[in-house]
Amino acid sequence: MIDIKDLDMTALVDFLGEMGLPPFRARQIFAWVYRRGVSDFAVMTDIAARVRDDLAAGTMISNIKMIRKEESRDGAIKFAFGLEDRSIIESVVIPEEDRNTLCVSSQVGCAMDCSFCLTACLGFKRNLSPSEIVNQVCAAAANLPAGLIRPEFKRPGNIHNLVFMGMGEPLANFTNLVTALKVLMDPHGFDFSGRKITVSTCGIVPQMRPLGEAVPVNLAVSLHSVRNEVRDRLMPINKRYPVEELLAACRDFPLPPRRAIMFEYIMLAGVNDALEDAKLMAKMLNGIRCKINLLPYNENPEREFKCPEREKIIAFQEVLRQAGYAVFIRDSRGDDISAACGQLAGQERPGDESP
Repeated sequence: MIDIKDLDMTALVDFLGEMGLPPFRARQIFAWVYRRGVSDFAVMTDIAARVRDDLAAGTMISNIKMIRKEESRDGAIKFAFGLEDRSIIESVVIPEEDRNTLCVSSQVGCAMDCSFCLTACLGFKRNLSPSEIVNQVCAAAANLPAGLIRPEFKRPGNIHNLVFMGMGEPLANFTNLVTALKVLMDPHGFDFSGRKITVSTCGIVPQMRPLGEAVPVNLAVSLHSVRNEVRDRLMPINKRYPVEELLAACRDFPLPPRRAIMFEYIMLAGVNDALEDAKLMAKMLNGIRCKINLLPYNENPEREFKCPEREKIIAFQEVLRQAGYAVFIRDSRGDDISAACGQLAGQERPGDESP
């Protein structure tokens, strides 16, 4: 049975056309499903009863099952969602004074095997379907606490920004990712601007330009070192697409006007935090319209890495700033509930209800 949430607007128009239905029906369905959160054709009162019956007979509107919700002392909220095959994925809402950002997963597990990331412990299980990606946004929006944000900043669902930085490598699930992005950006649905969506990659070079050509979203690159010998150790993908190829792809990425690539750089004591690393980074990023996020490492007992002293991170930042880069130190949120960067593991806990 066809899941409506697996179809972007173009695909839905085509599908309904095969049923003899006009394009405006697709726009009506998108509005009901994404603006009003409806999953029952019977309540779509501006659609004829016969059409609703035909739709109900041949299609479905899926939902995702929330099995756990945890709130951090810093306000971050982590959702665990159960899928039909009993897999568990996690999404995180990061509230700020004027916006809520949702961190979205794209795969069950991850095949990239980055040495600092807990999701790597799961290995790769499977890609998420477009509906499983979209449903994280639907479910998080439906389960945000009232009053999480000031009234003047409210929007449908109270989710303002999306970052594809959860479980999995988004560009390794390229086709389903792009379909989901088109659904989320459609003006008849959630109507997210491309400026409000960031897709992160560890460096799947062949898919970077196609992403920018398919959807005008922001690109974040998990860099973590510009030395191949270090990046090989941290991120095995570097052995296939070394730093020079990755940065060439960044230069080739079709950036919309007034936007910049975001380089994410996890600070690891004694590994990539030397001032010489910062100087080399400044040299190699020259000519790329970019910003840099320095991320103090979230230590955990399953990984050997340590976070540098704050003074060392600030000194690293200053080298890059002196070279003319916009550089920010981003402390992760939700570390007390394993919701911080690199901590999503999607593991079932005692008492979790099976999907």
